[in-house]
Amino acid sequence: MDFSQRYRVIESKDARFDGQFFTAVRTTGIYCRPSCPARTPKPANVSFFQTSAAAHDAGYRACKRCLPEAVPGSPDWNVRSDVAARAMRLIADGVMDRGGVTELSARLGYSSRQLNRIVTAELGAGPLALARASRAQTARTLLTATNIKSADIAFAAGFNSIRQFNETVAEVFSMTPTALRTRGQRRHQHSHSAVSAAGSRAGRTRAAGTLAASTLAGATSPSGLGAAGDSEVAGSPRGTPAELSLTLPFRKPFDPGIFAFLAARAVAGVEGGVANRYARALALPCGHGCFELRWTGAALELTARLEDLRDLPALLSRVRRLFDLDADPVGIDAVLSADPAMARRVTLVPGIRLPGALDAGEILIRAMIGQQITVAAARTALNQLAAVGLPSRTPSGTLVRHFPTPALIAEHGPGILRGPRRRIESVCAVAGLLASGELVLGIEDDLSALTAKLLPLPGIGPWTVGYVAMRVLGAPDVFLTSDAAVRNGFARLNERPEGTHRSEGRGAASSWTGALSLTHYAARFSPWRSYATMHLWRAASSKAAAATIAPQTTSHEKASQ
Repeated sequence: MDFSQRYRVIESKDARFDGQFFTAVRTTGIYCRPSCPARTPKPANVSFFQTSAAAHDAGYRACKRCLPEAVPGSPDWNVRSDVAARAMRLIADGVMDRGGVTELSARLGYSSRQLNRIVTAELGAGPLALARASRAQTARTLLTATNIKSADIAFAAGFNSIRQFNETVAEVFSMTPTALRTRGQRRHQHSHSAVSAAGSRAGRTRAAGTLAASTLAGATSPSGLGAAGDSEVAGSPRGTPAELSLTLPFRKPFDPGIFAFLAARAVAGVEGGVANRYARALALPCGHGCFELRWTGAALELTARLEDLRDLPALLSRVRRLFDLDADPVGIDAVLSADPAMARRVTLVPGIRLPGALDAGEILIRAMIGQQITVAAARTALNQLAAVGLPSRTPSGTLVRHFPTPALIAEHGPGILRGPRRRIESVCAVAGLLASGELVLGIEDDLSALTAKLLPLPGIGPWTVGYVAMRVLGAPDVFLTSDAAVRNGFARLNERPEGTHRSEGRGAASSWTGALSLTHYAARFSPWRSYATMHLWRAASSKAAAATIAPQTTSHEKASQ
């Protein structure tokens, strides 16, 4: 977007662009979100920044009225695959807090000096400033939505000292942490978006082990964690699990069908889900944790239990990526609606999300096990494999263990997994490479690097690479042409009976789809072909082709190997 386009956005106060850029006003020295309700400044007094860190570095402070930090992240970091975008993904995951610029640059394959130059040129601020802005945002969230002590928040947000925390909050927000908390909690209470009435009462805490079970339509919550609106925020001494609840920002519309996608693939003891809840136990950089995300129909409420509060930034980043909360659904739906048949799907299912991943190696293993079998069969195999997972130190309800590590899969997989011998050998071999560090996958990869790492390995073909790219990288422009469910969804989308494929045989079906050219058809949806894939999978799972949040149990996508 150029200056005139961005200025028209702030004139219209369009909230869809919140988080995609920031508006700085020279006469006031503040920066705002595009939808700030304040009077629109004159063009001569306005500067636009791609990140809040760039605005900080230019000497601006955050607006107290619109709270520009309290917005979803920019979708650019998933759409783009350049060095700056991959650096932003890693910074959000807390890499800078754990290893500084040295680890960040090593993960990206650049020297610290090169990386600083590239990121500054692209984003207007270097890695240190970007990490500082990320810490400030986490601190603001915790100050305004929880009753955790300020000293604990300082370290949970990634600051090295309380003094650094106090100075940064004062510089960015022009308020002390106490004043920011008072103002923010008053704002939360007024808008009815506070974590909970009980959690908002100052000074009230409870032991982390007394998690309240909540119910949904008479069913017990998958995790046993209390709903975000029902549980108090518990600060706890180091070494004792802490429980806290937050409301996660996102761009509307939001399709809750992603809960069903994850629920249909949930591994017993590790995760669980229903139509509007998903819960998971997992290992984080500093300790164990578990979380539950609940869709209320209007808000996404997160309840988390952490062994170490320093893991909060990483957890928030991974949950946001898992549920694709930084996506721009209006922009995506506009592109998909260019095709009349897809437009009908978009009308039925607006704001569809692309499921992400909590662990790259886990998604690769799950994809390999699920090749050419149904979702139900893959889930059975994964349930058996999960029995060797390490027990969670923060158990809650049915969440009692973690997904097995690559080392455990390589060791126990041959005796547990069932199916073709070559597939089992391939799964265990890849697990061994992950365990030894010979194969390293993560959000720092781009699609070409991921393809170069995976495609030469036995048992991995283009479908697996594409699926892993969609889940791990959040790659928005992947279209799985060889996928059986995609072809079935395409037939249903164009009102062609799925049974026609079977009666005509494989050759006739291939001829029919070839005539229409699926690849050519999907080109019109670029750069959002991954979302078109999600719509086709959903269409294949529903004879009525209607919006639904029921778990999908159709045939698993087949690998083209």
